[in-house]
Amino acid sequence: MSSESATPGTRSTAKLSTTEPSSKPSIWWGFAVCAVVAAVCIGLGNLVTGLSAMLVAVLLGALWRNLAPVPATLEPGIGVAAKRVLRWGVVLLGLQLSLPQVLDLGPGVLAIVVAAVAITFLATLGLGRLLGVDRDLSVLIAGGFSICGAAAVAGVQGAVRTTQEKVAAAVALVVLFGTLMIPVMPLLVAALDLAAGDAGTAIGGSIHEVAQVVAAGGIAGGGSVLAVAVSVKLARVVLMAPVVAGVSLARRRSNTDTSDGKRPPIVPLFVLGFVVMVLVATTGWVPQPVLDIVKWIQQFLLATAMFALGLGVHVKSLLKLGLRPLLLGLCATIVIVVVVLGGIALGFGANV
Repeated sequence: MSSESATPGTRSTAKLSTTEPSSKPSIWWGFAVCAVVAAVCIGLGNLVTGLSAMLVAVLLGALWRNLAPVPATLEPGIGVAAKRVLRWGVVLLGLQLSLPQVLDLGPGVLAIVVAAVAITFLATLGLGRLLGVDRDLSVLIAGGFSICGAAAVAGVQGAVRTTQEKVAAAVALVVLFGTLMIPVMPLLVAALDLAAGDAGTAIGGSIHEVAQVVAAGGIAGGGSVLAVAVSVKLARVVLMAPVVAGVSLARRRSNTDTSDGKRPPIVPLFVLGFVVMVLVATTGWVPQPVLDIVKWIQQFLLATAMFALGLGVHVKSLLKLGLRPLLLGLCATIVIVVVVLGGIALGFGANV
């Protein structure tokens, strides 16, 4: 009797073990959709001068999420693209930087860069506290607006381990205000009659995303303006590692508990990967054709992640956050513009 009763139980267990793996949704469908859209966005960016593939990707994702249902089978792959793929894109971003390229800007411009990042980050945290904005969201906005947009949001998120919804909200704000700055900053530097070096410093020192800097620098005159703007922007990107380390240390000292009960690492592993890539680029050992290929891969990964993050932008959820995060993003943008222009007025701009 006992053997007979055990047999059905064994069969039942075996049956469950064969059906459980098949019931788990695959990540590949969602990832494939994000990748295809990213490729299309990059193609559009190559066809239309000044059009940011990452901007288009995040907007398309947000439109889909809010205008039509997203199949549940895509969600696992979307989650992978929004987190892991974004982090790989940040790692490869390091190969676009080299320490001599940054140091060649000169001490004056580097002083502006450090001041812009530090003052904007700290001021945003303070203003977020005054406005009553969620602390984690304030930290994400501070990182994105002071350093390098979505990549910095990802870096800071790795340190504070907050929710994906807050990450999507911070990215949406970066996209909004960074896009508005594309026409505003060229108009501002023209109104102030800044020289090419100072104009490039103003644009690269204040606009949030690298792609947005490229677009604004092209509008402002291209050539030396664009070259300085991109170099200044990349100098801000270099500061991502120390800022993320500072955020992690602050969280650990305050004994802030995260959702999973674990303390954040001092520096997330992918940020260390970013630093390693910067050091590799600094050696000059990587051939330019390889760097060009890696740059395309990095843009593809970030565009894939941006579409996935766009799919996480729920307008109803953002509306629930209220106008305070929007006001915080506006204040952060004003702060960084004022700091950069103040440094230029003091004579710390680039001599080009």
